[in-house]
Amino acid sequence: MPAPRKYPLELRERAVRMYRTAEPKPVIRRMAEELGVQHEALRNWIRQAEADAGERDDMLTTAEREELAALRKENAQLKRANEVLQTASAFFAAQLCATRRDVDREVVRDHVRRAVAAA
Repeated sequence: MPAPRKYPLELRERAVRMYRTAEPKPVIRRMAEELGVQHEALRNWIRQAEADAGERDDMLTTAEREELAALRKENAQLKRANEVLQTASAFFAAQLCATRRDVDREVVRDHVRRAVAAA
């Protein structure tokens, strides 16, 4: 479960919209003070909105971030499943080897019995 957001989503959207529509662009620090938010938070919201709009190439879009998180989660699940399968494979291989050893012993004993009986 993700951590609760410090600022409501509505405030974030409104702040970004205000910044993007303002001419000339306001100073982020001053605008953040007026809105009662941290200036770094506002700066990050603006940068993310620019990435989502395709105006920035140095950041992932929100959709890409969500996809990356989902892929990381799936990858972790697949790694856990692979570990379980490897452990099960080793267990069954050990059981198979023990069974083969028992069969091999019986074959050798039977061969010896036949050799002794033939002599």
